[in-house]
Amino acid sequence: MSTQTFILSDRSSDFTTYYSSNINLDRNKKYEAALLSIDFYNSIPNITEENNQFRYSTDNGSNWKIITLSTGSYELSAINDEIQRQMIVNGDYDTSNNNFYIAITANTSKLSSVIEITNQTYKIDFTFENSIGQTLGFNKIILNYGYNESQNIVDIMKINSILVNIDIITGSYVNGSQFPVIYSFFPNVSPGRKIVERLIYYQVNRLDISYIRLWLTDQDNKPVDIRGERITVRIIIREVINIKDEIKSALQELKKENII
Repeated sequence: MSTQTFILSDRSSDFTTYYSSNINLDRNKKYEAALLSIDFYNSIPNITEENNQFRYSTDNGSNWKIITLSTGSYELSAINDEIQRQMIVNGDYDTSNNNFYIAITANTSKLSSVIEITNQTYKIDFTFENSIGQTLGFNKIILNYGYNESQNIVDIMKINSILVNIDIITGSYVNGSQFPVIYSFFPNVSPGRKIVERLIYYQVNRLDISYIRLWLTDQDNKPVDIRGERITVRIIIREVINIKDEIKSALQELKKENII
């Protein structure tokens, strides 16, 4: 049985690899393809311009300040660290006691977030557009002094499934519609860690291969932003085994050798 392996690599989540000479598969046979492996670093941003604003007041809401987080891949602790860093820059920090008046932590048993405001004149506003509040699990509300726990589960992972699409296969369906998805997986590593996934065969849809396009989408068929990190994918194409033909060929060989 013949097999061929293709290594596809780029710094985009949607790219096409061209071959100087066509790969011609035998037209009298059928072929199937599978993803052997895909690896890249988890640089998929969960904080973008859509949810990177943190608005707070130090004087009971008379005046408001906005902290803007840069686009990136953040864990909850990193969000807290960046907000506190910028509060130091803004002068909203108890230098004598080395104390922050706003702290964001996780309630791991409930998968919620907790924001403690330890200064009675401080408030946080999650009611405006592009607020980070929903990401932290909060409704559109204003938080006051004390212990504030989010009403919802933290939405730190915007993507719950990555679909690997490749244009040389058929037979895969997403929500009832046919899509060339050769593999899907959940990015279950922390930001900055390497994602390595490894395998299911699908029918190859063309026998003359001069190019292969590969692209990543999320569960809603939206492009996945890998922010320029290199992605490397290995695809294997193999001949489909026809059991009847294999048995028939074996019997013919046995007859030739007068075994049967």
